[in-house]
Amino acid sequence: MYCLRANAQSSRKSTRNEDQVVRPAPFLQRRISRIAAASLAAAALAVGLTACGGSSSSGGKAYGFDETKQVKNSTITVWVDATRAPAAKAFETANPGVKIKVVTYDGAANGSNSFKTKMQLFDRAGSGWPDVVWSTQDNDPAWASQKTNGKQAFAAVLNQGLVPAKTLAGFAKGANDPCTVSGKLYCLRNDLAQNVLYYNKTLLDKFGYTVPTTWEQYQALGEKVAAQHPGYIIGTAGDPWTPEIYMWASKCQANDITGPKTVTVKTDTTECKRAASMLDTLIADKSVPNVSVFTPEFIKEYSGKVLMMPGPSWYAGAIFANKDSLNVPAGQLGVAAPLAWQGEGAVTGDVGGGTWFVSSHSKNLSAAAKFVEFVTTSTAYQVDLAPGYPAYAPAAAKWVAKLEASKYYATSLQPMVTAASQIWSGWGSGVFSQEAVWAKTITPAVSSGKKIVDLLPQWQQAIKNEAQVDGYTVK
Repeated sequence: MYCLRANAQSSRKSTRNEDQVVRPAPFLQRRISRIAAASLAAAALAVGLTACGGSSSSGGKAYGFDETKQVKNSTITVWVDATRAPAAKAFETANPGVKIKVVTYDGAANGSNSFKTKMQLFDRAGSGWPDVVWSTQDNDPAWASQKTNGKQAFAAVLNQGLVPAKTLAGFAKGANDPCTVSGKLYCLRNDLAQNVLYYNKTLLDKFGYTVPTTWEQYQALGEKVAAQHPGYIIGTAGDPWTPEIYMWASKCQANDITGPKTVTVKTDTTECKRAASMLDTLIADKSVPNVSVFTPEFIKEYSGKVLMMPGPSWYAGAIFANKDSLNVPAGQLGVAAPLAWQGEGAVTGDVGGGTWFVSSHSKNLSAAAKFVEFVTTSTAYQVDLAPGYPAYAPAAAKWVAKLEASKYYATSLQPMVTAASQIWSGWGSGVFSQEAVWAKTITPAVSSGKKIVDLLPQWQQAIKNEAQVDGYTVK
């Protein structure tokens, strides 16, 4: 599958405060037991980077790319953001024999494009590339997998022997789709940000409402809330990732990345119009305000008044359990499955999740691969320290069990597990940012009173323009 998620993330999603905290346990996300020392040793052996008795080996093409001459036991340089620094520390503790140099940078958050820019500088210099890089952006594989000006692609291919197939098989279904281009895997997904439906069970019971299972029921409930309990809300629509929550879940083909440089953009479909019309209705009656969840206005106006809210897995800790945000007390927050459109199976969107890259220029591919395998699968990081829902399924299971044991949630977290495999594949991860397009084109227009359904042609043109600037053929 081709690159699936433009982010901002996504990340991006770093702004969304992935350092989430859950009460009483630290917030959502990944953890798992993985890879015993023996299997790590076996993986390193399989990588076959050094010949017996030698300090280095000549480069080759054993893993599907041109490998640099390998230097046995050489130090690997790892780039992380501040949030992922504990991952590097955990690896050092578990692997004292591997020499590692840690460099902290912004993780390409907030659309800074720093990862790409810095690698282009190293391409021109012909040296300086780090061995491993963390990115908050799911759209980085779109460029990191491609040659630039004749230069070798930065990202190493991981699914042709560098990372064991058994390890790759443990990731949630579709988790590594954003890392996959033309069948080759160029990164490992650290965490997922699948959307679910959060709800305040205490308020829902008090008002006599039931949890909706379809978007049609969701809209009807929003209209009822607006009439019977004005001031209470069932979602928000003021963030750049709004289309990744509502339009993606409606199978709106606004961002269908069909190849390394091709995208289909079609916003005049029933799938796009129904989601837009629903949002227009709920924004108009103020049960889904056009306000960002990360603003003082949101906290002031809606603390204690969020009846329900569709959103990514990291909302639980970053918004609901966060003492600096909604600060929902323990025992009130419920988690329900993603909503379906009537007559259809439920699908959901994905608002973030970070990725780990191994450099194709690394002189110690064995250690670099060992690092990314550890940080994406090991309990020591994913379960004990990491702030997001693990992309590696065994880690996710342990993470969920840990959070459920905290007794913070009013319900089981199994809907979140189910949602991890329901992310619709028709929304892609191109080089361009869908979030930036939405924030510039739709958000201010809605604030001025315009309807999203009327803005769909304008949104389509804006996506097309952005994609073409980045060299995409738009259909």
